[in-house]
Amino acid sequence: MKINMKIATILPYKENYTNIGPGAVSLWVNDFLKYSKFKNKITIFGNTNNKNYLSKNYKNIKIDKINSRIFSSTNEYTNKLINHLNKEKYDLVELHNRPIMLNKIKNKINSKIIFYFHNDPLTMKGSKTVNERLLLLKNVDKVVFISEWVKKKFFENLDFKSHIKAEIIYHSINPLKKLNKKKKQIIFVGKLNYAKGYDLFCDAVNEVLDQYPDWTACSIGDEKRFLDYRIHTNHLNLALLPNKITLKRFEESEIAIVPSRWDEPFGRTALEASSRGCATIISKNGGLTEATDHAIVLKKLDANNLKTEIVKLIKNNKLRKKFQINGLKNVKHKLNINSKKIDFMRLSIFPFSYFNTNNKKLRILNIYNLGRKLNHRIYNLSMGKKFTNGFIRNEHDVLEISDRDFVKQNRLLSSFDFKDKFHGYLVKTAKNYNPDFIIFGHTDNVNEEILNDIRNINNRVVISQWNEDPLMDNFNGFNDNINKVKKFLPYVDNTYLTTDPNQTIFKSKNYNNINFLITPVDKGIECFNVFNLKPKNDFFYAISHGVNRGYLKKGKVDSRVFFINKLRNKIKDIKYDFYGFDKKEPIWGNEFYRALTNSKMALNLSRGTPTKHYSSNRIASLMGNGLLTFIDYKVCMDSFFDKNEIIFYKNIDDLADKIKYYSSNDKIRIKIAKNGKKKYFQRFNEVKTTKYIVDTSFGKNNNLYS
Repeated sequence: MKINMKIATILPYKENYTNIGPGAVSLWVNDFLKYSKFKNKITIFGNTNNKNYLSKNYKNIKIDKINSRIFSSTNEYTNKLINHLNKEKYDLVELHNRPIMLNKIKNKINSKIIFYFHNDPLTMKGSKTVNERLLLLKNVDKVVFISEWVKKKFFENLDFKSHIKAEIIYHSINPLKKLNKKKKQIIFVGKLNYAKGYDLFCDAVNEVLDQYPDWTACSIGDEKRFLDYRIHTNHLNLALLPNKITLKRFEESEIAIVPSRWDEPFGRTALEASSRGCATIISKNGGLTEATDHAIVLKKLDANNLKTEIVKLIKNNKLRKKFQINGLKNVKHKLNINSKKIDFMRLSIFPFSYFNTNNKKLRILNIYNLGRKLNHRIYNLSMGKKFTNGFIRNEHDVLEISDRDFVKQNRLLSSFDFKDKFHGYLVKTAKNYNPDFIIFGHTDNVNEEILNDIRNINNRVVISQWNEDPLMDNFNGFNDNINKVKKFLPYVDNTYLTTDPNQTIFKSKNYNNINFLITPVDKGIECFNVFNLKPKNDFFYAISHGVNRGYLKKGKVDSRVFFINKLRNKIKDIKYDFYGFDKKEPIWGNEFYRALTNSKMALNLSRGTPTKHYSSNRIASLMGNGLLTFIDYKVCMDSFFDKNEIIFYKNIDDLADKIKYYSSNDKIRIKIAKNGKKKYFQRFNEVKTTKYIVDTSFGKNNNLYS
């Protein structure tokens, strides 16, 4: 694979990217740099007063001390960075641990962005509130957390606990090949302060060294506001040391202590100590326990309990060696593995630029209700069917899966594990087929766990969902329909709705991956030109009563029935043909087409209060087959069609008058119906619609609906 990606890595202001006392973010960046495929394409930006940088690709951003006293140093740092980024034209910007800088950078550059959280997001300017975190998700292509604990803090009080953009990449290290010779030494590394539990270390070690005079202790670190803790004569404070030397100290020490009081975002010290064969004792605060599976976790954080655990290790050589060898042999987070994960993530946000398939043609898994159990009576109304046709006509390969049919068949065989069977079937199919793109709609049997399992097989797969139900809050089934869409939002790359998102709750939720979709027409399905025929009836309207039920339900009426009954009284001389109420069953499949093609005109009246751009999928059947179609002004279809292509009515009296007029004026009726079909097929056919879906799902611009 040819790699041409230019990457800018931005460190926090005043992060010390040097060999002496480097910050945790600096160590993270430098460690992964060494193993990245992109190491020769990465420039690291930061601000430090020290020299002896960790790598040659570092650029120091100088800050005017006088200006920084008057204005924000972070603002000056950000502005200077923006100048560098725009000058050099980076493909990808990786911003570490300063959410307050994100919005300003996002609005001034034209690059993909990955944001890395190294600390608790709820304590940082720019990510404290729910709205700030939602905005951050909107503005980045990926957000990375250094531990599960940090990730949980980010999603605290949000409607969802994960997101498709979220990744966890831990601090990592290369394991040693063998256990080195050890000294009888107990080691502490970190800030020499109360938050890090340095006082607990000193107090516990003082008693231990009195009891075991052949043992020593050392501490590595500093603290600007250092408190004069009582230190044993056999306890040596080595101050700050380069990371390489610190690792050597771990290698020669028997026991390492990490007794943090504060919630450690991860616990790099614990990872380093355990990987170097130290018997490691840690507190359970924050993400510390995620660093290693082979450490003693303090049940109670005090000097007495710490002393007790140290003495156990000193007295029991076998126990001490067990922790040392297991820690060394079972390093939990390895640099070579997680470096590949980072590079893979970087490539995944440029799916078209770094494509792995032939000439950008996709393997597409299309999951929807094929209606086999319904004997395919919904084939002409099925959006999923039209998507398949469109994808194929755009030269992609498509594999169709009908979740409802699979589950029904397996439910007959077993009443217990049919859902588990579908889970296994779908995941194994994804493994065998290795799709580039998965799209699903109205599939109650797909769940978050299935999507996560598929992404674990191929993290680069792009997944989108679609929904054609009404989602406006003036509709009776509003909550159920909203929840069906909402539960997948954190797990999919894009969502496509036939309700204008701006008319739903999603407008206020800061989602930028929700798109509007008009039901497409398909040249193989909408294949009639009614304007060239001589229908017997003037006016057609059909109500369905649920795709699965498909027949009249006793006592079921809605506002559409009341509207049609009033309309009938106003157009008594018109030959109308209505279905789905007054004991007249709904019609499907070929019967639907027989009735439709036997009428000159049709009403497009959807469930709920007329809402901007929302229409049932019947609009494609009506206009696509050449009927003169009537629609309420409030649906605002004049955004796409003019009065020479579709008939807009203001109220029921206006509708009745226009039905009468066009029923007796065939010439103008035919002209408008023909224009309507032509426009619909020009703008919203299956080929253009599926290209729009693919383009927007993969991050490309497509202005089909502008």
